[in-house]
Amino acid sequence: MSALEIFCPAKLNLFLAVTGRRADGFHDLVSVAAPVTWGDTLTVEAAEGGGFSLKCDEAAVPRDGTNLVLRAAAAFRAKAGWRGGARFVLTKRIPMGAGLGGGSSNGAMALVALNRLAGGPLAPAQLAALAAQLGSDCALFLPGGPVVMRGRGERVEPLPAAGAARLRGRRVLIFKPGFGIATPWAYGRLAAGAPGSYLPAGEAEARLAAWLGDSAAAAEKLLFNGMEPAAFAKFLALPALLEQLRARFGLAALMSGSGSACFALPDAGAPVAEIAAAIRSAWGMSALVAEAQLQ
Repeated sequence: MSALEIFCPAKLNLFLAVTGRRADGFHDLVSVAAPVTWGDTLTVEAAEGGGFSLKCDEAAVPRDGTNLVLRAAAAFRAKAGWRGGARFVLTKRIPMGAGLGGGSSNGAMALVALNRLAGGPLAPAQLAALAAQLGSDCALFLPGGPVVMRGRGERVEPLPAAGAARLRGRRVLIFKPGFGIATPWAYGRLAAGAPGSYLPAGEAEARLAAWLGDSAAAAEKLLFNGMEPAAFAKFLALPALLEQLRARFGLAALMSGSGSACFALPDAGAPVAEIAAAIRSAWGMSALVAEAQLQ
């Protein structure tokens, strides 16, 4: 295999409870995250000479060793002992500073692509371990469906099948204002004591178990994000629009991850064009609006 194209999905945190700060400076969490049918495209082509290069259509994306695609390539080479090289071409749709896991998805899918390009030297468990080393969100993209994340996000397991069935295929509307939120800033606000941000681990697990145990509970009943208070206190445009969408359209709406992107779960008959117009009226024409489904 000399070249391939791979899809890099965005993710949504349907449930995100930050349970406390760890001694290493990271935060522990309990989260249900799901990839969606909208995201970036990564093209990978074998290259002679054993080097790695990256091109991207988004100028703001770094092309040096800080990029997760190139970090993933270096980690793969070290683990697999592969001496080949690759040229990466990344077509970006997932914006930066959105809480949609764009960079993490790119890094995780780079690992998958290189493993295929190299003939599959690493087993799935080895790829998952590499992804967890790259970043807290990377490993969630490997199972290909809804997952439960624990620890700092590196402990990932598929959501039980009955719960996953209630999520897969659900229509989602993803929207982001013209500004982003830096993840370190958001977690810094939590550490500084943003009120109501931490949810005890026992309570987080109990909420998740209750939703999993109720076969009639739709995705809307799962929605929770403990990072909203920190973000909403500074970025007032976020809660203002979410409240408007709930009141005007009856939508279940939430911020994803550390923001600034949000999402809603419209039903089959929802007036998506009208909802999108309301979002752009509130946030301006630069606002991103994308329709997708949960994978």
